[in-house]
Amino acid sequence: MRSPEEKVGRLRYLFVNATLQPSPADKTTESFREKVLRKAGESIEMKEKFFIKYADQIEALSREMATRFARGNKLLTMGNGGSLCDAMHFAVEFTHPIIEKRAAFPAISLMTDIATMTAIGNDADFSRIFVDQLRLLGNPGDMALAVSTSGKSPNLIYALEEARRRDMLTIAWSGKDGGRFPELADYSFIVPSFSIHRIQEVHATLVHVLWDLIHIAAGAEDVI
Repeated sequence: MRSPEEKVGRLRYLFVNATLQPSPADKTTESFREKVLRKAGESIEMKEKFFIKYADQIEALSREMATRFARGNKLLTMGNGGSLCDAMHFAVEFTHPIIEKRAAFPAISLMTDIATMTAIGNDADFSRIFVDQLRLLGNPGDMALAVSTSGKSPNLIYALEEARRRDMLTIAWSGKDGGRFPELADYSFIVPSFSIHRIQEVHATLVHVLWDLIHIAAGAEDVI
């Protein structure tokens, strides 16, 4: 029986070998089918690298988050641009579980109150849009998730710093070299790529994997 790593490697092998893996100079001669398979293969390869590296930390985080949800703590999520979408996606998975019989847990996206965000941005500074809300809504024991492709967004950095001061669990997803996130987060997950697309594709997968494992750690059946 193949190990999980071998299964993932086999899937990537099928994609990689479905095309000739042209060098960058050959991309202009690729058919669109070859481009589809190459890009899909790159995405699979990046996910493989990421989840093999962070599997143990993802398990630890899922158990920690399940414990905190059971205590009545909540999750606050934040991000900018495409990462905003990933942060919102993660939150809604908890407030409205798509799988029947899975419990709902309290999660708040700090990007949904447009009036508050624009008021803070207009009257103070855009870098304060998350930290000011976190000071109001975050309590000791709660969890704060910051999602970014670079890990360098000032509004996320300020929020993580404040979350630590409030004794919240700090979680950060990023890419490239991680920026400031590794020094600010209890759990820092860095996609080892400089491609925004590959980074966000891994983050989108992490949304579902981590959500599922948190419920399993809380006692739910593994049905996915």
